[in-house]
Amino acid sequence: MDKVIYLIRHGQTEYNRKGVVQGSGIDAPLNEVGQLQAEAFYKMYRDVPFDHVYTSTLQRSVQSVKGFLEDELPTTPLAGLNEINWGVKEGKVPTTEEHSYYNKIISGWREGKLDVAIEGGESPLMVQERQKPALEHILSYPKQKQVLICMHGRAMRIFLCLMMNRDLREMDQFAHTNLGLYLLHYYADDKRFEIIKENDQAHLLDVPPLTQEDASEPK
Repeated sequence: MDKVIYLIRHGQTEYNRKGVVQGSGIDAPLNEVGQLQAEAFYKMYRDVPFDHVYTSTLQRSVQSVKGFLEDELPTTPLAGLNEINWGVKEGKVPTTEEHSYYNKIISGWREGKLDVAIEGGESPLMVQERQKPALEHILSYPKQKQVLICMHGRAMRIFLCLMMNRDLREMDQFAHTNLGLYLLHYYADDKRFEIIKENDQAHLLDVPPLTQEDASEPK
């Protein structure tokens, strides 16, 4: 059966605000702004009859859907939805030299060097391989017609490539912000996804904006 999928990135953390590298090895909670973002999303979408909520195993993802969990909606944490591991750079504020290194890595991914990872971390190909069984799990329950998924920025870009059958070199074309929403329709007969809304932030109009981009998403 077809599905409607609400795919969101987690709310802001202090690591986000301070520009500290944050991947799957950093289990940071939401800060005050992140909590406001989560509350704003819940306020706008609390009447959607979600059949199931999926999160990563990291607390910033779980806290971002707190309102829905308090409504006792069934939920499943999936490690396959965790953020990419940024290896030895996690928990560090990048210097100019390190920022240049990130840009080189990201540029390499755009050029097709998708098996390259920061030391001790994951490559995009590694992340997508662990995401495949997570997506298969989510699609394997036909009675779950409306699903909410909360995960992480870089991992979400990779996940959207998987869902849309797009080349991973194009992952940066999927913009994201803290608590931004991608609304997708899954057509079961064709086994394909269609994006209805892309990084929608209408629910965040009254929430203070991010003060700094993630260090894990260099420009």
